[in-house]
Amino acid sequence: MAKSKVASDEILVCNNKKAHFNYFLSEFTEAGVELVGSEIKALRNGHCSLDDSYVIIKGGECFVLNMNIPVYQQKGVFSHEPTRTRKLLLHKQQIRFFSNAVDRDGFTIVPARVYIKHGIAKVQIALAKGKKNYDKRETIKERDDQRRVEKALKEHY
Repeated sequence: MAKSKVASDEILVCNNKKAHFNYFLSEFTEAGVELVGSEIKALRNGHCSLDDSYVIIKGGECFVLNMNIPVYQQKGVFSHEPTRTRKLLLHKQQIRFFSNAVDRDGFTIVPARVYIKHGIAKVQIALAKGKKNYDKRETIKERDDQRRVEKALKEHY
């Protein structure tokens, strides 16, 4: 199972590592997500993927596209489509803020992680600005340096 405790009452289902590598993320916001029964059961089993998923604003509402929640095995024939478009539950002010950032400043909205909080599925979305190749190389270098330091400390003590 891919579940792990993040905070006191949050169970992390999945994390979007690709978004953290490809974008500079800012303005994190928690949003509810409209799911059907078999989807929430699959999430509780720890099945979800955020690779290549993104958020669009259409008609004053937010939708997450390409969020893959695999079919729940025990559901049978009446199951959900794994990559269907799902509605995000946000306040009008939050939707306007994200819409203005996308239109004016050229940001993209990406889901950063999916978790279950107090029994309810939540998606953390963030404004994203694309990284250049040299920014990505810098990220890799910092990660490798951190690993070397941790390895040296582990060997020393």
